[in-house]
Amino acid sequence: MDSQTASAERTVRDAPTAATLKPNALGVLGILFFVLSGQAPLTGIAGAAPISVAIGNGSGTPAAYVVAGAVILLFSVGFVAMGRYIVDAGAFYTYIGTGLGRAAGAGSASVALFAYCVIQAAMYGLYGSIVSGLLADHTPLHAPWWVCTLVTMAVVQVLGAAGIEMGARVLAVFVLAEFGILLLFDLGTLLEGGGPEGLGVADSFSPSAALQGAPGVAVMFALASMFGFEATAIYGEEAKNPKKTVPRATYLSVIVVTGFFALTSWTLISAHGASRAPGAANTALASGDSAGFVFAPVADLLGGWVDGVLPVLLATSLFAGVLTFHNSANRYLFCLGRDGQLPATLCRLNDRHAPWIAGRVQTVVAALLVMPFALAGEDPVLTLFSWFSGLAVLAMMLLYLLTSVSVVVFFRRRRADTGVWNTLFAPVLGALGIAGAIWLILANFTTLIGGEASTALWLVLSVPVVMVLGVANHRIRRRRTAPGTG
Repeated sequence: MDSQTASAERTVRDAPTAATLKPNALGVLGILFFVLSGQAPLTGIAGAAPISVAIGNGSGTPAAYVVAGAVILLFSVGFVAMGRYIVDAGAFYTYIGTGLGRAAGAGSASVALFAYCVIQAAMYGLYGSIVSGLLADHTPLHAPWWVCTLVTMAVVQVLGAAGIEMGARVLAVFVLAEFGILLLFDLGTLLEGGGPEGLGVADSFSPSAALQGAPGVAVMFALASMFGFEATAIYGEEAKNPKKTVPRATYLSVIVVTGFFALTSWTLISAHGASRAPGAANTALASGDSAGFVFAPVADLLGGWVDGVLPVLLATSLFAGVLTFHNSANRYLFCLGRDGQLPATLCRLNDRHAPWIAGRVQTVVAALLVMPFALAGEDPVLTLFSWFSGLAVLAMMLLYLLTSVSVVVFFRRRRADTGVWNTLFAPVLGALGIAGAIWLILANFTTLIGGEASTALWLVLSVPVVMVLGVANHRIRRRRTAPGTG
């Protein structure tokens, strides 16, 4: 094993002199709340499900979530296997660097940091629009969306610096609220035997239903809705008994999210009626209020009071998401600073063991990503949210693919685990599924971002550019620190 690979494999517990995040701060549920908040379940259902039903495979959308969940679960097998030997806040950076070399790891770290920052910026755009509307509807205030966003950035910065436990408590409240109301709708729909056409199990889960229309588009949006589950590894340094906690949190998050999206999309389709759901979704999209496809049946079942609650829960869902990605991005900055890929000041911790310098830098990056859209007077939903969310999904899928390859290479070189399923077959199958997902995303990227082909091209090209810049930065810094260089 060469010295670079050995360096990439180091765990926090093997390096007591390095700056370390607070150990034993999070259990399985704490990590799970971070993952679920990053996936913003209400946002995913209200944003992606109507599009999938309208232009994907219609009433077969729930089956698309099951397929996407299966692909992610296969990926998770190898991801978890490698995580038993590597515990580091860099996650993809360290995993890929260990298997494919430090240069590939550094490039992947840049892509991961890019993905977390742009998905957070995307959420800020939708969040600012929703909060601005809520203020105008319920108070005398008429604040532009970007003012709401900048104020929230300051709040997120404070919560991030307050320590990981504080963030977990805040997220638990928001996640339980959005899950609770949708699960109440799911249960009510099941108890009533479904909508006008019954529960329609075959209409949503049979092979013919899954393959109707454009199933590739539906799977693409389903995968986009599951963005963020890999954050379990990012919190490994702060987890209690990480070699057990992180695998449990990873598998639990994939199963919970897959089950939730499949169940809720199914009950929504049932509430509309399987034959009527695509028309209802198209009508909602044409009106410019895609969330109406979701909110209307929920209000019909649970009562009119839901109309006032759901927009607030959508805002808190997005707030939970931006806080989660703030923590994910600042831990990448912290890890890169600790490993010499970025300035060492980024790994400074405050008295609550939070990476406060990295947090401030992340907040500045978020503002720099958001403000050009505000200054240009662009619609934050049609541009900032749509463009950056699609871009983040593409970047993250590339990281999943590289990680799957890295797992296979790592265990072929280091026979630490002789299990063929979790070190070879599952990662290879997962890599094939993810490669197919990347092809679907590229083929339908203009649809995913809701923009023009020229915009889609520039966004797609930004991902390899970011990776190349990460590799170049690594090589420059290595030359500067190599013995004999002055």
